[in-house]
Amino acid sequence: MARSPEEALKATLARVAPGTPLRDGLERILRGRTGALIVLGSDRTIDPLCSGGFDIGIEFSPTRLRELAKMDGAITCDKDANRILRAAVQLVPDPSIETQESGTRHRTAERVAKQTGVPVISVSQSMQIIALYVHDLRYVLEGSEKVLARANQALATLERYRSRLDQVTSSLSALEIEAMVTVRDVAVTLQRHEMVRRISEEIAQYVLELGVDGRLLSLQLDELTVGRGPGSEMVIRDYSASRTSAEIDAAVAALEGIGPTELIDLSRIANIVGLTTGPESLEAIIGPRGYRLVSGLKAVPRAVADRLVDHFGGLQNLMAATIDELMVVDGIGEQRARTVREGLSRIAEASLLDRFL
Repeated sequence: MARSPEEALKATLARVAPGTPLRDGLERILRGRTGALIVLGSDRTIDPLCSGGFDIGIEFSPTRLRELAKMDGAITCDKDANRILRAAVQLVPDPSIETQESGTRHRTAERVAKQTGVPVISVSQSMQIIALYVHDLRYVLEGSEKVLARANQALATLERYRSRLDQVTSSLSALEIEAMVTVRDVAVTLQRHEMVRRISEEIAQYVLELGVDGRLLSLQLDELTVGRGPGSEMVIRDYSASRTSAEIDAAVAALEGIGPTELIDLSRIANIVGLTTGPESLEAIIGPRGYRLVSGLKAVPRAVADRLVDHFGGLQNLMAATIDELMVVDGIGEQRARTVREGLSRIAEASLLDRFL
């Protein structure tokens, strides 16, 4: 299955991250103040674009890359940059491919990447920058100090977002127990889930770009994202009119696809997941089916939890069910029924204590 340009860019960033031999070679080229054009791959799409040069076929090393970059022309490596295949190659991409670059090296790099889908690295001699071209994407590598500065700012933001998400999630649980949930409460929870997801993905990109320099950042990210509990998918499943997996997935994708401005608009969020049609509906009372809270019962498998929720038709009915009534559901014996009964009682007690203390 073909990867998206974004996924291909992430894979390329991992290859050129600090601590990798390829990044070492690129840094040597920058310090030597010579430019370079490096193609990460050689197949039937690349070979027809290559003219002249020398077949080398040697094992990759940073020093070899640096010395070969002194010659005019491009260097081609295998896709994992384990071997240098050719040097001093003239690349002849389709000149009709649109490019926004002005320099010859960068124009060639962008056209080759667009035409073949193979990642191309351009090292600018005059501007002293390393640019990655993957499909139609362009990404300029920066030093670890600059990336870490932005990453630490993002990490502080994630910490605040996570704290607020925990608060609104706890509040939602208490309101569900009291049967007082409004559309606004659900929209705020979905908004916070999405904000945490977005900033987490941004930091994960920094971790990828930093390579060995991002180990501490990776640990901090793991600490802030672990134990986040059910995500927006379970909230949507609990409240949306959509029932099928395809409909739920479509609603999640739509939520993830909205812009930053729309994410602030709670009515827009509610509309996306099919909860409301206007601002006046944000205060409407709605009842959860119970998927989110039941998913917190670790001893109950997902399939059994789904049958429980579907059988009782709503969280309030499930909370009021006796052990004998729970045992009617397929897969619920006496022991598991007691586990569900006691588990839901503990969740209700903890949620109400968090809300009022």
